[in-house]
Amino acid sequence: MAPNDSAHIAEEDDLGTGRRRAARYAVPVAVIGVAAATIGLVPALAAAGDPSLPKISAQELIERIAASDTQRLSGSVRISTDLGLPSLAGLGDLAGGALAPKGGVGGGSSASTADPSTKLMELGSGTHTLRVAADGPDKQRVSILEDAAEYSLIHNGDDIWAYDSASNEAFHATSPEGTAKDKGTAKDKDKGKAKELSGKDVPATPREFAEQALAAAGDTTSVTVDGTARVAGREAYRLVLKPKQSGSTVESIKIAVDAKTGTPLKFTLAPSSGGKAVVDVGFTKVDFGKPAASTFDFAPPKGTKVTQGDEARRGDLAEPPKLPKGGEDAGKSAPPTVIGKGWSAVYAFTSPEGAPTGKDTAGLPKEAQGFLDALGDKVTGKFGSGTVYKTRLVNALMTDDGKVYVGAVTPDTLVKAADGAK
Repeated sequence: MAPNDSAHIAEEDDLGTGRRRAARYAVPVAVIGVAAATIGLVPALAAAGDPSLPKISAQELIERIAASDTQRLSGSVRISTDLGLPSLAGLGDLAGGALAPKGGVGGGSSASTADPSTKLMELGSGTHTLRVAADGPDKQRVSILEDAAEYSLIHNGDDIWAYDSASNEAFHATSPEGTAKDKGTAKDKDKGKAKELSGKDVPATPREFAEQALAAAGDTTSVTVDGTARVAGREAYRLVLKPKQSGSTVESIKIAVDAKTGTPLKFTLAPSSGGKAVVDVGFTKVDFGKPAASTFDFAPPKGTKVTQGDEARRGDLAEPPKLPKGGEDAGKSAPPTVIGKGWSAVYAFTSPEGAPTGKDTAGLPKEAQGFLDALGDKVTGKFGSGTVYKTRLVNALMTDDGKVYVGAVTPDTLVKAADGAK
């Protein structure tokens, strides 16, 4: 159990009119990118059955989500992800070594097991239980509960702390939104690292997933209300999004929306291939009251190894990550073009000069090559030949002549896109 972890919730909720997106810093998930970034949840439906609620249209429910401004909450979130990836067990130290900057994201000797950019990668697979709390845009906390330990990420004003109780290590940085008066000092220098910690652009709560899905809806999506549910003891409406187009790996997205506050409580992405959800995130317990102020207090316990954000930054500058081939020019490529639209959109680009192609991944370590081989299938078409690398959500076609086609679409759709681009 992490230190300073307080009991939840005290005062009555005061939703107010504060700034939106209170949980921006609460659960940064680099998957997430991958996103990040991703997630199966045991549905918290009450045994008494679905609640009886007034009828509501899909448009009215979407407007209720947009109008909601929940600034305070606390509770438990259960996350699980099933992208259909092969086991990482055979990679050994590769994930933290050859495929990542030396010494972790921070680089050099400043690497810390508390660094969120490495620790939160664990959320990219399997099932995890989180304890979350938020009190406006300046105070958030998320804790990953483990068998005999706890990992906590705390944002309180200008400070962002991460603490790993298993190793007794902590990571500290200054919030990129901070208002510190000592700009230009070391405290200001680590804001870039703090931005990574914040996960500002990485969806991780049900609300953030829902907002991204709704933003991508448009005329390519069927949006309906499919009855009601009870989630974490709350009455909710079920909003369902389904692609109108063929070729997508997404069968449907279901969002449970709190009937009283308009806050998304649960997000489930089902794949067109069938089986369990690819991404499913939701509350198992939730309270919209004001968390106790001490929830967001943190002081490293005695003996804790503390890594400062500016130390990690110096490590990054001292030894940037090395690409397999091509040197500095390997990171340069033209912006991607978009083939198609909506759910069947494919992003096409030319791989950087010197980077591995579908027929040449010799620059990768042996373990990484084996991992990619487990994901890949050889394909041919008018475009020539290449390899499709598959997950249950996002697929990528890497051609032998250095073109790359990526999307949440089926392999056949990628091949058709590549053929049409010739």
